Amino acid sequence: MTTVLLLHAGIADSRMWWPQTDALAAAGHHTIAPDLRGFGEWRLEAGPFSHLRDAEAALDGPVAVVGCSLGGRVALELAVHRPDLVERLVVIAPGMPGWEWSEETRAGWADEEAAYDRRDYDAAADASLRMWLDRPGRSPGDVDPEVRDLVRVMTLRSYEMQEGAWEAGAQEEDVLDPPVAARLGEIRCPTLVLVGDQDIPEMQAIAAHVGASVDGARLATIARAAHLPSLERPEEVNAFLLAFLGDG
Repeated sequence: MTTVLLLHAGIADSRMWWPQTDALAAAGHHTIAPDLRGFGEWRLEAGPFSHLRDAEAALDGPVAVVGCSLGGRVALELAVHRPDLVERLVVIAPGMPGWEWSEETRAGWADEEAAYDRRDYDAAADASLRMWLDRPGRSPGDVDPEVRDLVRVMTLRSYEMQEGAWEAGAQEEDVLDPPVAARLGEIRCPTLVLVGDQDIPEMQAIAAHVGASVDGARLATIARAAHLPSLERPEEVNAFLLAFLGDG
């Protein structure tokens, strides 16, 4: 049996892993799927914090770590910071500090932020969903309405759990110096990188960069998925996870 730590995306919370926890449990694995600060059931408070330190504190021994987007960034950082805790690593469209973002992506963030600042949280969630899930060129039938509804609920929940905290002084601390972008070559555990073929171009580029920078890493693309393949194409993601966890 393998223990698997599941770290969620910044447009979600631990509920994004429901399809994986069931599949992993059925295969005999134990899962830990926490909410990060500011998401799900963990309210963000004023003051410094570290998602990396929180992930580290959740573990008392080596595990397999799976992270998506924000959680993927934290997973990469954990593999550098505490390699003794990370036996195997899976990152799905991982975030990467310092990456060069396109004008289109910055405009999408600006739309969400502007709506959030005027407390129109429904409009902010709509802007986020357009950017990360709906994507230009996808027809309405390409996105399962139940998945879209869940992502919307999780996004709105994050607004609620973070409300007022950033203005009051919440700030994520930089634990790694230099940051993880300069230290991918230090990761030595078996690594799998996944990305949806309809995710934003930068996320696809980051996934390719991580796959090329971590020695021996495998890069795979999930067809007909945008930023959350674990929800959009759970059977494909589960197959990758179960094969990877059972390899060797």
